[in-house]
Amino acid sequence: MFFKRFRKNTSPEANPSTIDDAQKDNNNTALDNVSDSNSDASSATVDAIPEASLELSAELPIEQPIENTPELIEKEKPSLGFFQRIKKGLSRTSSQLVEGIASVVLGKKHIDDELLEELETQLLMADVGIDATTQIIDKLTKAVERKQLSDGDSLYAALQQQLRDLLVDTQAPMMTQPQFVDGKKMPMVTLVVGVNGVGKTTTIGKLTKRLQNEGKQVMLAAGDTFRAAAVEQLKIWGDRNQVAVVSQDTGADSASVIYDALSSAQAKGIDVLIADTAGRLHNKSHLMDELAKVKRVMAKLDPNAPHEVLLVLDAGTGQNALSQAEHFIKAAGVTGLVLTKLDGTAKGGIVFALSERFKLPIRFIGVGEGIDDLQPFVADDFVRALFGTQHSSAQNTTTSS
Repeated sequence: MFFKRFRKNTSPEANPSTIDDAQKDNNNTALDNVSDSNSDASSATVDAIPEASLELSAELPIEQPIENTPELIEKEKPSLGFFQRIKKGLSRTSSQLVEGIASVVLGKKHIDDELLEELETQLLMADVGIDATTQIIDKLTKAVERKQLSDGDSLYAALQQQLRDLLVDTQAPMMTQPQFVDGKKMPMVTLVVGVNGVGKTTTIGKLTKRLQNEGKQVMLAAGDTFRAAAVEQLKIWGDRNQVAVVSQDTGADSASVIYDALSSAQAKGIDVLIADTAGRLHNKSHLMDELAKVKRVMAKLDPNAPHEVLLVLDAGTGQNALSQAEHFIKAAGVTGLVLTKLDGTAKGGIVFALSERFKLPIRFIGVGEGIDDLQPFVADDFVRALFGTQHSSAQNTTTSS
């Protein structure tokens, strides 16, 4: 078929070894001499926060970001609307994907193999992925053969619908309502996983602020105990958001920290506990063992914890994000995705590739540096923002009970 040579010449998805090489300097950070016995809660440090709810202040010192992400602006400019914020954040991907497609499709009087081949090329260049692109082109080809599409404009509209259909099943809000077991309030526990540098800790900070705006009481656990910088950055976010952060010394047992945090959260009636985790993939079996231990230890306090495992991926890494996702999904039982840095890449098409490959909910997308630029994922809004069409009646809903 006309598009076969593109599939043949397109290299397979990124090799997981490219991730492993980047993590070799962490090879000596494995959890050794770990016990599954109950941790001594007094061994953890809880950075208590005054009860007063304070707004972010420009007087707070601007810290050097740890994860190579742009520094957040403490005092926000007048905020854009929900749809306009997403549209602005996706402008680079829109320029790469949509403008390229429009230039070869719109205005064409007939649809032939050459036109479909050019469309396929544009999708692949935007990192939509081989599998997703194949599925889209196959369906469009069948529609053309059935005389349902006759010109470039109808093809352009049908493409938008195909992209929307790819994403619709991945639109699902994150669960944040605490549960009650035997009359006892049990906080919703979210583990946040991902390699170093994807914006994991920053995502935790922004998510904390969103949950606070919904009236939730939040606590953070500094589970990435292998990097002192990660613990310090999480504490900075705790200060900014006025929430408690449970931590121990660098090199401490990650499972112990998270156990202490859950114990404290239960005692204080916290609604949501968000736990950072070590960001490395140099040894897949070790990662599985570490995360399995975290879950096993938490089960002593809540057999259903964690209730959510969020995988944070940098959209700018393109096809490499697929390899990261494959590793973490197998190792950590990922329940939802967060795509960061979409505003800084022209290859936001990776959202479609991830959706087609893994069928996991995309909980949030990061479309800017500001604290309000972590947005809940809405499939229709995402596609409309890419193609520059007007906002529909999609709701700005972050979470679900």
